[in-house]
Amino acid sequence: MKIYTGRGDEGMTDLRDMSRVSKASPRIESYGTVDELNSVVGRIRPSGYDDIDEKLGAVQNHLHIIQADFANPDRDDEDAPRVTDEHVDDLEAWMDAYDDELEPLESFILPGGSDVGSKIHHARSVCRRAERRAVALAADQPINEDAVAYLNRLSDALFVWARVVNQREGVPEESPKY
Repeated sequence: MKIYTGRGDEGMTDLRDMSRVSKASPRIESYGTVDELNSVVGRIRPSGYDDIDEKLGAVQNHLHIIQADFANPDRDDEDAPRVTDEHVDDLEAWMDAYDDELEPLESFILPGGSDVGSKIHHARSVCRRAERRAVALAADQPINEDAVAYLNRLSDALFVWARVVNQREGVPEESPKY
């Protein structure tokens, strides 16, 4: 398989159904931002924590599925990869499992902390952008609502995992000063 085809040289690309769209379309922007998020998550691993790495590896696979899902304008394609509400449930269960490890949150915190904690916070902010792009796409075209919910919940999970890593590394959380 050649990496280059030349088919995109004029600013157009193929979707899963082989229709052609502008590389500046909301659909491409949406799954491109999910791709960026996946790359940022990939920079976190290995984090030094096997349990966190296991979750991040699963998340990367889920994000790849979302990219494929967003690249498919055919909502009736039964063979298409899809993130489901079960994936969202997994994120919630994973977050709940860390509750005992964390002090209750009493105020906003500044993103940062340890090197790994900061990288996870960065991934969280890119995830929020990916979610905004998905919501913008959904305003124009039908997309998988579970994928939007997944991105919303993933940003919460990344926030929790950043806090967990910082807690484990003994880095105190800082609250903003108003």
